[in-house]
Amino acid sequence: MPKRVLTGRVVSDKMDKTVTVLVERRVMHPLYKKFIRRSKKYAAHDDANLCVEGDLVSIEECRPISKRKTWLVIERNGAAVTTPGFTVGAAPVAAAAQA
Repeated sequence: MPKRVLTGRVVSDKMDKTVTVLVERRVMHPLYKKFIRRSKKYAAHDDANLCVEGDLVSIEECRPISKRKTWLVIERNGAAVTTPGFTVGAAPVAAAAQA
């Protein structure tokens, strides 16, 4: 099953190797049929601490890294971000080496 990829804006980079990403989506109101904005914040792993507030990033679902962190930054302002130990769209390198 493919991993989910979301796009959002970095709202906090105060933690070490972690950024908070605000993802907004538009949903239609069931009664009034008007589009409204819904948003949610995700904690994402940023191994190199590259991201700063205001960056537009893509995050991908991954294995749990900590209690709240199950997302990985894969793209920052249109440029790919490489993270050691993780490969985009595939199993982690350590698991692939054991197989």
